[in-house]
Amino acid sequence: LEGEGREGSFSCRWRATDPVPGSEEQAGAPRTRYDPAGVPAPRQLQGGAVRAAQRRAAVRQGASEDAAITPDLVSASPQFTNPMREREIKLRANKIPAIENLGATQDQFDTIDLSDNEIRKLENFPLLKRIGTLLLSNNLIFRIADDLHESLPNLHTLQLTNNSILNLNDLLPLATVPTLKRLVLLQNNVTKQPNYRLFLVKHLPQVQVLDWKKVKPKEREEAEALYKSGGMEQKVVKKKLTAEEKEKIKEAIAGAKTLEEVNRLEAQLKSGDGLASEDAMAD
Repeated sequence: LEGEGREGSFSCRWRATDPVPGSEEQAGAPRTRYDPAGVPAPRQLQGGAVRAAQRRAAVRQGASEDAAITPDLVSASPQFTNPMREREIKLRANKIPAIENLGATQDQFDTIDLSDNEIRKLENFPLLKRIGTLLLSNNLIFRIADDLHESLPNLHTLQLTNNSILNLNDLLPLATVPTLKRLVLLQNNVTKQPNYRLFLVKHLPQVQVLDWKKVKPKEREEAEALYKSGGMEQKVVKKKLTAEEKEKIKEAIAGAKTLEEVNRLEAQLKSGDGLASEDAMAD
């Protein structure tokens, strides 16, 4: 094997097992192995470092097979202090289908990143008093548990960009989370519902920033006036799918062009909730 190196206008060639010109090895020091690129081979890992590296490799290899949150996955995932000076753990891109076993975090984190997985329901959290931020972009979430406030009593930021939330009423469980201040729902079909923003301003009064935009006093006044009579609520009441609607969804699945589109339509069919508009189905 041969490698090349260059420093300014100087260039040289050497064999992977030969000493590098000018190195201590050439002067009689113990031989150092070089890889084909001329970079010293890493020292052999010792003891616990070997076991930790093996565990991380095994978790990465098994993530696609087991597709679940396990204590090993938690211990092997990146854990760090983020720019907000909060302790964060990254559990993203592991094909996780459901939230489970988060008790393995021992409530040691302010932020949990579960983005880029295949989670369908926001539920099954243990009591995590420290959690303030949940990052769940690019999942398949279409339902939110009614008891979220009991499990996450200090949740203030929830990011749900690019999920499968369809109906406005599907977001009403968040009304029981009094600490929620920032909510992101971009790239969900629910954002295309009439009066989407005013509905949430009215029913989630604790939210101060919606979709990265601060809720203005004028919006609160408009929402109060719009829903004052209570008549608007009747237009967003969730209804069960009719046989005709189910057939339309099945036809949409057959004509879907991407796996993501198929997953979203199947999630809607499985939830059994009717679309609030024809446009939502077209998307």
